[in-house]
Amino acid sequence: MPRNITRDELKNISAQSTRSQPMFKANASAQNMTFLSHSSKDKDLVMGAMEIIANHGGLPYIDEVDPEMPRHTSEETADLLKQRINQCNRFVLLTSENSKESRWVPWELGVADGSKGPAKIAVFAASTIRDIDSWSSWEYMGLYPRITWGQLQGYPNEMWMVYWPKANNAVPLEKWLKGY
Repeated sequence: MPRNITRDELKNISAQSTRSQPMFKANASAQNMTFLSHSSKDKDLVMGAMEIIANHGGLPYIDEVDPEMPRHTSEETADLLKQRINQCNRFVLLTSENSKESRWVPWELGVADGSKGPAKIAVFAASTIRDIDSWSSWEYMGLYPRITWGQLQGYPNEMWMVYWPKANNAVPLEKWLKGY
């Protein structure tokens, strides 16, 4: 059965990351770029999520390391975020209890939904307690597949996958990031 990652597991992946800086290339091919939306209160989880995406063939984008981002949040920030979301092939929403308090997370998801549609969006829920994520079941979250860990039929080992709960099917994360 697929399961969400816990905050502690994601923090451990962050701590073990060999990357000293988050990755971002303004001129990178959109084919591999993945926009990673997250609450600014979840900075301790972001590197772990980026590590998982990068280890599966994606090039994570986060706005904090974008040299073109304005120093102060403004209309220009929103415009550039829309451009980056549209440039990226995939959109991953890293969610936690902090996500509901963010003004930007739901807005970014709405922009992605309007430009990409649900098939190119995945929710990456970081739970406080393993298998408990009722907080992430906002009304509209059921529209999107989830990045989960577990056994996928036809594969010998547990793996990261993109799982559609309604259809009860999944694809390996690497295939989803590459546009399977």
